[in-house]
Formats: sequence, C-alpha cells, structure tokens
Amino acid sequence: MSAPLPAPELRPLGVDGVLVRFAATLTEAANQRALAFRDQVNAMNLPGVTEVASSLVSVRVGFDPAQTARQTVVDALQTACARLDDAVTAPKRRWDIPVAFGPDHAPQLTEAAALAGVTPEQAVTEIEAQILRVIAIGFAPGQPYLGMLPPHWDIPRQTSLTAQMPNGALVAAVRQLIIFAADAPTGWRHIGQTAFRVYRPDSDTPFPLSPGDAVRFRAVSDSEYVALRQNTDTNGGARCTVLS
Repeated sequence: MSAPLPAPELRPLGVDGVLVRFAATLTEAANQRALAFRDQVNAMNLPGVTEVASSLVSVRVGFDPAQTARQTVVDALQTACARLDDAVTAPKRRWDIPVAFGPDHAPQLTEAAALAGVTPEQAVTEIEAQILRVIAIGFAPGQPYLGMLPPHWDIPRQTSLTAQMPNGALVAAVRQLIIFAADAPTGWRHIGQTAFRVYRPDSDTPFPLSPGDAVRFRAVSDSEYVALRQNTDTNGGARCTVLS
C-alpha cells in the first residue's frame, strides 16, 4: 500500500494567484489529485477566478483582485481540498498517435533503451503497450509531459544539451515522454518521431491535448511517417476517442 499523500499546501503566488501543491515530488497519485482538484475548482465557478491551471503536482488558481479578495478564494479552495478524495479520475479521451522508431528518426533510442536495461526492440514494445496520461502541459505551447513509464525507465537527463530537437520529436527521461512542440534544445533523449503537432496556432483547437488525456503510441515505418507528415489533413494520423 502506498503512503498517504500529505495535506495540500496553499501558498500565495503573486498578487493574483494561489498555488495548491499536493506533493513535493512527482508521483502518479499526486498528479491525479492535482488533475481532479483542477476539475473540481473549475466546476465551482468561483466568482472572480480567472484561471485554474494544473502542473505536475500542483494547481494555480488565478483571480482578479478587483472582483474578489484573496481570503475569499483561499477559503473556497480549503473547502474544496477537504472534499477531495484519492479516487482515480478516469480519462475522458484517449489519443492513438503513430511514431517512427527507425534509426533515421530515433537517433538516441539505443542509448535510452540501454539506460532502461532493455533492447531497442523491447523499448518500442514497452512504449506501445503503455497507456500514458498527459500529466501536464508546459515549457512550450501545447507541449505535453506524458507518464508514467515503468520504474526501469527512470533514466536521467543528459549531462549536456542537444542543440536542437525537431518539432514532433518523442523524447524520454525520468519515466516520462514528451512530444516536442517546436524546434528547441533539450537534455532529454530523442527516441522517436511523430508527425502529430501538439501546437496548431491556426486551428480552432490550438492545443489538441489536455491534462488528463490518455495517450497510446503506435509504431509505424519510416515511410509511413513520411507519408503522414506530408498529409497535413490528419495531424500526423492521430486519432482521438471520446471515452466519457
């Protein structure tokens, strides 16, 4: 049985925010509570609240000081914390996303697999078998942090940065995967490539993924990946299934 989570901490965050933190380090249970709390506060429709945004283990609640007082918001959040249980919140959507794991599109798969104690083929099989969660969106617009992989995937970041990771790169570290939203440097290892775009600024839904969504990856050949990338109408061949 896992240890009980500590009581949530409520802390001021600037002149117009309150941070509700459920743990000091990332665990699946703490992330689940953060996501459930975000949904609960959104459903409360608190007057003057302007934003309810979750991260890995915390939730920021923003408010307009001209419309409500900080203490009023804190009192409401303390009541919400007291009502929050540890039940797992089922995902409302599941995404199936094609990924190329061939050598041309996964230059660090062998290295990452070795750190996880598996072969590259086993690594791909394990990743395909996982139903991951979007545990947070951050660092770049729409960029998802996906977890949690099995414990042997608790591999460290690189000690130096890769100068540029391409848009759509699937990268791994610390039991998590990320799909890169834009060309950028990183210390995470490049283990696959998807044509799925997690940030589409010209779309009615610029951020297709949301915290709490389930994600499953499907391996495709390099040629299939190239075809998906060229077909701009399918967003990389990703499919979204509404679960509830």
